[in-house]
Amino acid sequence: MKRLLIILGPTAVGKTDYSIETALACGSPVISCDSRQIYREMSIGTAVPDEAQLARVKHYFIRSRSVEDIYTAGKYEIEALDLIHGLFKQGHDTLVMAGGSGFYIDAVCNGLDEFPETDPELRSELTGRLHREGVESLRLDLKRLDPESYASIDIANGQRVVRALEVCLLTGRPFSSFKTAPKKKRDFKIEKTGLIRPREELYARIDRRVTSMMDAGLAEEVRSLLPYRHLPALQTVGYKEIFAWFDWLDGRTEETKDGPVTSLERAAELIRRNTRHYARKQLSYWRRDKDIHWTEIR
Repeated sequence: MKRLLIILGPTAVGKTDYSIETALACGSPVISCDSRQIYREMSIGTAVPDEAQLARVKHYFIRSRSVEDIYTAGKYEIEALDLIHGLFKQGHDTLVMAGGSGFYIDAVCNGLDEFPETDPELRSELTGRLHREGVESLRLDLKRLDPESYASIDIANGQRVVRALEVCLLTGRPFSSFKTAPKKKRDFKIEKTGLIRPREELYARIDRRVTSMMDAGLAEEVRSLLPYRHLPALQTVGYKEIFAWFDWLDGRTEETKDGPVTSLERAAELIRRNTRHYARKQLSYWRRDKDIHWTEIR
């Protein structure tokens, strides 16, 4: 049977290098499964593979979309499966997929329910509220309309809360009610390898990565995206903290638990902290999956 090897793990653990070496050993390209590296305008802050890495093996779903495109896990499921089946027909016996987006990985492995299409006007309204009022206001609405989703999804992730609330308002049904379909069967074998490192080592790698991003010009990349900051793709660690710094420079500050971001150094400090939080959430999300074979790397 054809095989799909999925390499997953928390941010900065080393998935890119590991997946490239695995792909070269298997004679496979790398199919990226990262919900942010897909956007061409977000290169530095999403740690896309560098040109040397991209030259070693062909990658799919890297910088292939614009932040102005509405892209979902459902679309990824369709496009990734089309690609996988096409590559198998070309003669590949084993394919390598790599990424840290748990919802996208689940979409490929298990399939998604038939969620309603995004409503651009409602999405824009909810995203505007997220920017103006913060995620707490939207969380309270979600708790009222769908307590089960409120208890189960990452309610610190503004984009996830927006999508869940959008579905509730569009359909009159709880978002959680759409997640009851049986697991879809795939006509290929799936093997999952989870990469882990000791916590202090992972945190040190995160800190070094953030420093490298800042040195590479992350602030200028974020500046170029200011006109698009309301879009869901930009509600992302590494971008929202620097947006807050630009707000302070322009005399626009909003009350947040972290207070105003009064320097680029403070923005970088928050990116390091929030990236560590994100890594913990990724690991927590995958602990429920008993099919993952965890491998500690050094």
